[in-house]
Amino acid sequence: MKISIFWHSKFLMAPLSFLLVFCFLFVNPFPAAAEELELLVPGELSVATEGTYPPFSMVDEKGKLYGLEIGVMKEICKRIGLKYEPVIMKWDSLLVALFADKYDVISAGMDITPERQKKVTFSDGWLESGGRLVVRDNSDIKDLNNLKGKVVGALVASTMAKAAEGLGAKQVKYYKSETDAIQDLINGNIDGVVQDAIAVAYAIKKSGEPLRFVPGYLNRSQKGFAFKMNKPNLVKAVNKALAEMTADGTYAKITKELIGYDPHPQDPIRSIFK
Repeated sequence: MKISIFWHSKFLMAPLSFLLVFCFLFVNPFPAAAEELELLVPGELSVATEGTYPPFSMVDEKGKLYGLEIGVMKEICKRIGLKYEPVIMKWDSLLVALFADKYDVISAGMDITPERQKKVTFSDGWLESGGRLVVRDNSDIKDLNNLKGKVVGALVASTMAKAAEGLGAKQVKYYKSETDAIQDLINGNIDGVVQDAIAVAYAIKKSGEPLRFVPGYLNRSQKGFAFKMNKPNLVKAVNKALAEMTADGTYAKITKELIGYDPHPQDPIRSIFK
């Protein structure tokens, strides 16, 4: 009799085990994925952003976040199958809060630099920017070599000012505000302005002013999404989604709406995770 009871109990437990597995997989699918992707919260990617850095991260009149990094990261989350959860954070606190596990990733327009690479793992470079010379549409400046006798503007005490000083212009005029420099250019008070390519492209598209870039960069930088160093699977997943959306044209569509061109690097800086 005891043998009979054990036999029946053994085989009655089998369907119950399958039922528990079924419930785990289909009723609550996120914990396994969260463990694989090293997420802080199952099913969502918490993303640090500033919300005050046009055109990367901005807030519209209804309080809704939008911008280059917002659009790109939302699409990445969609492709990975995660909920996008933004966390507004001041620039000075971004890395400290990342190390304290306040969010999974920083998307706040952060340049990939050797010094930062010692502290965090970056995704593959997702956007290229750098210093460029912008002039009026009717300017006779065709390239970066014919600036003799010209006056060029730049933000005071900035990397763009240093780049402008190396152009061989007659004079470099320094400004406290990039907006003031662009307005002086529009008004014809100076011949060109050296600014960050992304910021100027956004300003031109938004204002509709008759301005154009002179071909070529004075310096270059790439931006990456920053993770703690113990999240290789998450970095891989983000890199894969980014590569796919770049290949199928989704990245270009998102970025062109804001700045008028596709700023994806031709030769992205690669993370250590392929």
